[in-house]
Amino acid sequence: MHIAHFTNTYKPNINGVVRSISTFRQALTRLGHQTFIFAPEARNYEEEEPFVFRYPAIDLPRFDYSFPLPVSPHIDWVFPILKPDVIHSHHPVVLGQVAADKAEKYNLPLVFTFHTRYTSYSYIVPFSEAFVNGIIVEWLAHYIQRCQHVITPSDGIGRMLRDYGGIRERITTIPTGIDLTPFQQADSSPIRHRYGLEQLRVLVTLGRLSMEKNWKTLLAAFAQVVQQQSDVRLIMIGDGPMREELEEYIEALGIKEHVILTGLLPFEQIPAHLKAGDLFCFASVKETQGLVIMEALAAGLPVVAVKSTGVNEVVHDGMQGLLTKEDSSELAKAMLLLLENEDLRKRLRSGALTKARTFDSRKQAERLLAVYEQAIEDKRAGHHVPVNRELLKEHRRQLGRALASG
Repeated sequence: MHIAHFTNTYKPNINGVVRSISTFRQALTRLGHQTFIFAPEARNYEEEEPFVFRYPAIDLPRFDYSFPLPVSPHIDWVFPILKPDVIHSHHPVVLGQVAADKAEKYNLPLVFTFHTRYTSYSYIVPFSEAFVNGIIVEWLAHYIQRCQHVITPSDGIGRMLRDYGGIRERITTIPTGIDLTPFQQADSSPIRHRYGLEQLRVLVTLGRLSMEKNWKTLLAAFAQVVQQQSDVRLIMIGDGPMREELEEYIEALGIKEHVILTGLLPFEQIPAHLKAGDLFCFASVKETQGLVIMEALAAGLPVVAVKSTGVNEVVHDGMQGLLTKEDSSELAKAMLLLLENEDLRKRLRSGALTKARTFDSRKQAERLLAVYEQAIEDKRAGHHVPVNRELLKEHRRQLGRALASG
């Protein structure tokens, strides 16, 4: 099968969408299928894989992303030559719109993965939140109706779309799979030596340094841990627009000597950095899936996290980790409990490794192929994803809030 992925973000960026596309691409290739990536250009980046086609783009330094300009005569020329069987869109706008247009032009099935809680970014636009959320929800509904199938990374997002939009057909939950091998083979010793952590207890977290990840709640919790346990360090893996603000907040909390900001790391280094920790901590309530938590489990780390959709589906409280309310004191108590109770850490570590085996990327890729095959049949039959517009109109505000809050 020939599969065309359209995405507004791809390597060298590192985020959940890029991880998902890259992981599925590798697994599909191993299964004998050909995948093509259509993404924004990345200046000064040398491609490491074949069949990546780039649209021109404008850099947006504030957001660490580039904005694609959806015009490319070269791609327009090469696209039909590739003979795709299905188009897989990862965003409902910009290159996602190009994907939908090409699906119509070439009579191809369109599959859309609902990666992101889009309304959680409404704060970026200087209008009322309710107004912006309403526009986003209407746009999503319009886009989904152009598709043959919608994929959600978690059951929670699927339930929201069913309950508030009446989308009950041609919707499937398929979490991003994980290649477990790099996590099983990673050696954490060089990382602990590099940062002088041999005799210390280490918490690790991972994610883009941006507002929606709720970093200040996590750091406030860690500051409470430091007050009781001075021999702890926190490794924060990632970068983003909040880095300078978070550095100032860390200093204000008096924990600068206890926090290690690694900056952006290539994926190849992440398994070893995760395994350098004794536990993984996370405070975001905006996750659609909790991919970074899945990776933490693959590294054998027990998790302390805030209860939220996406996170709840990966970690069961008391089995792979401890889940708390969105409260820094509650998070701190859970962190301290795990740090002080070695038997509990060992039990949750065993649960983490067991759960991680269910994330095998080949299994998820096989499920994705089944969706593609169904989408091809539905396109031939003239079927699209049905949206109940009356139900959506009635519950539009609830859906906007639910997608924003988690």
